[in-house]
Amino acid sequence: MADTIFSSFETVKYEGPSSEKALAYRWYDADRVVLGKPLKDHLRFAVAYWHSLAMQGGDPFGGPTIQRPWFAAGDPIAQAKVKADAAFELFRVVGLPFFCFHDADIAPGGETLAETLKNFHIMVDYLEEKLSKYSTKLLWGTANLFSHPRFMAGASTNPDPEVFAWCAATVKNCMDATKRLGGSNYVLWGGREGYETLLNTNMKQELDQMGRFLTLVVEYKHKIGFDGQILIEPKPKEPTAHQYDFDVATVYGFLKRYGLEKEVKVNIEANHALLAGHTFEHEIALAAAHGILGSLDVNRGDALLGWDTDQFPNELWSLTLSMYHVIKAGGLKQGGCNFDAKVRRQSFTPEDLIHAHVGGADICARAFLTAAKLIEDGRYDAILEQRYAGWKSPEAAAILEGKVSLDQIEAMALKNGINPQPRSGKQEQIENLLARLIYSDTL
Repeated sequence: MADTIFSSFETVKYEGPSSEKALAYRWYDADRVVLGKPLKDHLRFAVAYWHSLAMQGGDPFGGPTIQRPWFAAGDPIAQAKVKADAAFELFRVVGLPFFCFHDADIAPGGETLAETLKNFHIMVDYLEEKLSKYSTKLLWGTANLFSHPRFMAGASTNPDPEVFAWCAATVKNCMDATKRLGGSNYVLWGGREGYETLLNTNMKQELDQMGRFLTLVVEYKHKIGFDGQILIEPKPKEPTAHQYDFDVATVYGFLKRYGLEKEVKVNIEANHALLAGHTFEHEIALAAAHGILGSLDVNRGDALLGWDTDQFPNELWSLTLSMYHVIKAGGLKQGGCNFDAKVRRQSFTPEDLIHAHVGGADICARAFLTAAKLIEDGRYDAILEQRYAGWKSPEAAAILEGKVSLDQIEAMALKNGINPQPRSGKQEQIENLLARLIYSDTL
């Protein structure tokens, strides 16, 4: 095992809510059984290779502030291996079960597609060696089809078919690698699948290209026998003003249009939900309602800023509601909670990165425990059930099931002499109930 900037740190352990140790879990007790299975199997935490190992602290107004050994000049493959050594030591320290990667995170690009793929496969071999020596597993893989200038006009939606072909070859190889490394999912992240101006855009052409690309991905999944999920990550506004994968509703409409709604699910990011004008819990609940909830990127944005700040989560209210809807949907199954989050520009030490993951895992664990307690308590679900109780009557059920026509509904209404009166939504009562559970000292 190579010595790395993380090697001197002990693996972070669970010590309970009363612990005063800075690098200790207070709520993330991985083996605690909740709702029938261990907390680690509900949450399936993952470390994001890109933000944790490849991010250098730049923002729209300033350059790198984070220097790691693998950023120094040297043989690109050798430096990529130094980065991988550090990555797996970081995974050991934080004690989280999974990680996620883009191809460009783990391997340097080349001058040609062939050289780029060669570098990638060298590093996939190296990651396979690391996986055999550590307990960490792969949650999902993906391809970076947005950073290089060739993708400035999109990836699968690019007007140049050679870019489409480059992307197809890249994704094919990334899917092969994800399967080989034991990944449970493959994510398509359309960072530039959208347009900047309609003046030079044939929208139908681009949507058809995107639909064809995703169909090819699904077909290849079945060809190679990959039993993981194919996921799309909704992404609004940034970097383009008009993204084709804007939010869960937009993605679901796209999947329906191209007949892929039973083949593809979504990987929902909290910060993307904010940029789309939604809450994290809204996007999760909508995905669950459509049967396409797959996995989560757990982070937070800054409502005062207009870009994807990708901060580590620290807000309990929204996370608790999010976890509630995850539980009600039957859980994340093959998905998980990936920390698609980065430390701030001023947090440049290795220890800062460890603190960030410890805090993120703890707040998510506490949110999950609170959501589970909310469900076990039963009062909240009882209020919701009562609010819609009228739809359980035979006549109302017949309406919802499509067994009566519009004129028949009119006849029923007149016959029954209905005169609906306003009913309380009980919002404040619900908010009080949630607040008392969320801020309880015992879980």
